[in-house]
Amino acid sequence: MTEVSTSSTTEGGGLSETTYGELREIAARYPQPRSGLLPMLHLVQSTEGRVTPEGIEACADILGITAAEVSGVATFYTMYKRRPVGDYLVGVCTNTLCAVMGGDAIFERLKEHLDVGNDETTADGKITLEHVECNAACDYAPVMMVNWEFMDNVTPQSATDLVDDLREGVEVRSTRGPRIATWREVERVLAGYPDDRVDEGPAAGPPSLVGLNLAREQGWTAPGSEASGDTDGTPDTAREAVEQADTARAETETTQEEGHQDG
Repeated sequence: MTEVSTSSTTEGGGLSETTYGELREIAARYPQPRSGLLPMLHLVQSTEGRVTPEGIEACADILGITAAEVSGVATFYTMYKRRPVGDYLVGVCTNTLCAVMGGDAIFERLKEHLDVGNDETTADGKITLEHVECNAACDYAPVMMVNWEFMDNVTPQSATDLVDDLREGVEVRSTRGPRIATWREVERVLAGYPDDRVDEGPAAGPPSLVGLNLAREQGWTAPGSEASGDTDGTPDTAREAVEQADTARAETETTQEEGHQDG
């Protein structure tokens, strides 16, 4: 692992020595350090408000990969931002079902109300607005997310009331989750540093549980692999999946070593 000098960046107001230490800490969690890149980028966002060039270089140096490789990941996933994000990232689902149920109207109302366009931030730095393709909550359409927390069954009026409350510092709770934290606070959680809000609020509502409850009432269960004559070696449990993955990895490494020796 390459050591990174932090003197120039801390003096210039960039990544602090504490952040460098936490980036190394994240990388050390994984057998293959580069597996820590995703949470490392979230940590950069938690301190810088976006993925900065300094953050990309720091991740690359710590993981022993190129800045281009880090940048490729940062630009592939939409959760990583290259422009500053406000205190609250408001994402309005405009995919098919939410759009039909009012998502497009909600997005248009918020653009007008906040005087911003897609992926733009209000002048006070409080709200960044974006449309998203799917929030994976079709049973509560139309849906918004605030810093990745669900706001269900919204209307144009409830959406504008919500962003007004956020801008005024009023405590807001998600429909199926905790109090809404700031975007930087949530990014730190995604980096693997809990905020002790995990048990706040319900995790699922009645519409999400209809199928499960019906199956229980009818005594329905999913058949095991043996019922279909499945003999393809697909693991039935998480433990078997891990063991299978470890075995496959070991076999691959052995093959690679033998190839190098033959060469």
